[in-house]
Amino acid sequence: MKTRVLFLLTTICWLSFSASIFAQRGIRIGYIDMDYILENVPEYGEASAQLETKVQKWKTEVEVVLKEVEQMRKDLNNERVLLTKELIEEREEDINFKEKEILDYQQKRFGPNGDLFLQKKRLIQPVQDQVFTAVQEIAKSKRYDFIFDKSADVVMLYSADKYDVSDQVLLRINRASKRKQAKNKKERKQIEQGESRNVEQEKEVTEREKAQQAKITEREKLLEERKAAREKARAAKKKEYEERRAKLLAERKRKKDSIAALKAQKLKEQEEKSDN
Repeated sequence: MKTRVLFLLTTICWLSFSASIFAQRGIRIGYIDMDYILENVPEYGEASAQLETKVQKWKTEVEVVLKEVEQMRKDLNNERVLLTKELIEEREEDINFKEKEILDYQQKRFGPNGDLFLQKKRLIQPVQDQVFTAVQEIAKSKRYDFIFDKSADVVMLYSADKYDVSDQVLLRINRASKRKQAKNKKERKQIEQGESRNVEQEKEVTEREKAQQAKITEREKLLEERKAAREKARAAKKKEYEERRAKLLAERKRKKDSIAALKAQKLKEQEEKSDN
């Protein structure tokens, strides 16, 4: 728990520090959602469905044997009074052996290095490779400096949708899949024409993004200029107020000193009269 909290605090500090640097250098950041991509890759969906069928079969096998073990225990308890010590021990040994057998089977199928883990790994690896290739292409073509995986361990405290490039990754993966499925030159040509249109669409999106970013930058600059002007006006008013206040205080002190001087003069004159 302490490690997770420390990691979260470190990430917050890094993001806070990086935000100012990124703003100054104009660094571009994007992110993907691997879970979303996997859900929308047809090949992965089909393979996942097949794996899920296997998993259900394994679970059924485990449940059947567990019921058998449970029934064996019930039968032994019901017949215990009729059996000799040797027969009871033999039956208990059979039950323990079958129970251990099914536990070993569960580990084999569902354990940390079991069939389910290994098959999921084999299933996801080709898609991960395609995603990595697509991310590299997008990062180079659109000049992204960083692309994160939202579903990974990196803590994303906030992520605006406009920085999500998951659909672009899916588009490139689908292109590659269609090219592999093309049976002849004509089909490949049609696919390439469709890709050209998609590239143009991507360029249009990029241009819109640039224009939108330029507007945001201009708006932020204008807000900063207005803020600076307000602060300057506020500083000028404060200086003017302080000067008036200092002048007023000085005038009050002068009057106070004059009154004190007059009182002292009168008191002196009265003392002189009294002496005479």
